[in-house]
Amino acid sequence: MGRLCSTSVMNWRDTLSVRVSPLFCSCRGSSVRTALSSTSSHPHTTSNGALSSSGQRVTESSLYHTSRTNGIISSVYSRDLRVLDGNDDEYGGFVVDPDKLPTNQNAFSLMLRSFLSHWKMKGKKGIWLKLPLQMSELIPIAVKEGFRYHHAEENYVMLTYWLPEGPCMLPGNASHQVGVGGLVINEKNEVLVVQEIYCSPACVGLWKLPTRFIAESESIFEGAVREVKEETGIDTEFIEIIGFRHAHNVAFNKSDLFFICMLRPLSTQISVDDVEIQAAKWMPLVEFVEHQLIQGDRMFKKVIDIYIARMRKQYCGLSAHQSASKFDGKESNLYYHVLDSQDDCEACSG
Repeated sequence: MGRLCSTSVMNWRDTLSVRVSPLFCSCRGSSVRTALSSTSSHPHTTSNGALSSSGQRVTESSLYHTSRTNGIISSVYSRDLRVLDGNDDEYGGFVVDPDKLPTNQNAFSLMLRSFLSHWKMKGKKGIWLKLPLQMSELIPIAVKEGFRYHHAEENYVMLTYWLPEGPCMLPGNASHQVGVGGLVINEKNEVLVVQEIYCSPACVGLWKLPTRFIAESESIFEGAVREVKEETGIDTEFIEIIGFRHAHNVAFNKSDLFFICMLRPLSTQISVDDVEIQAAKWMPLVEFVEHQLIQGDRMFKKVIDIYIARMRKQYCGLSAHQSASKFDGKESNLYYHVLDSQDDCEACSG
């Protein structure tokens, strides 16, 4: 046999022609070679016009995988090969639309290889491919074609492909996790402390400040107020950040930012979250300072020293102020010293 037949996959208006190596193995000596070309005349191809994200008129074609048995040619699948839709990014790359990906693995493999050649011809740089959890069987195919893992979330994996020669210039995955601790002290000079259910053996039974990671799209001060409410039932009002810690290689080789937030209590009745918290209470500050966690940890001892200095108006923290930047046009929070507030400390105003 040894005969090669050529199947036109799709037509590009701007005379694009990209040859692709065979992906579908032929049966009993016949094989199929596919091509992106400016013309289509193969009898096994049907077309349906579609408009790509870049505004080009392209043609969606049906691809037939044929096997020859006793002179009979059968179609394995058809009309599952579509344009890899998406959007150009502002850095010369392309972001593939995951909602438009084919579910057929063979069609996905062929499309990916074809469009990698197309993107190279167009001078594209970074390609971003987001694969939802329900399409996880496509991940090995993308990796085989040269894509690399970028990051993963609960319901998807993001892969990237750097097309130009030389080192990859795409930004890496997030390098930091962000946590907050709520320093809540009432009018009786008592600090709100908790004992956690899930903790390391060394911390069992220790009283500590309520702490937690902030959620996605959550501000630092919002996370502090939320986690205190969830763990203890105490409503609070954010005053300022009195300090933060920057550590490295904390979890899965990621760095860690931990913000100590000074909060004003708006309620007093404790209601413990029994899923994560063993106990919670108001502890006299003088007792907390003498606690083994504080005495054995120079960082937490420094936090208390900062708080005492703040109460004596010898230190100022950072308060949150909403502001917008022309660079992204989005509202965000800028943390800085307030110099014209009635609550100014002498360290700031003097």
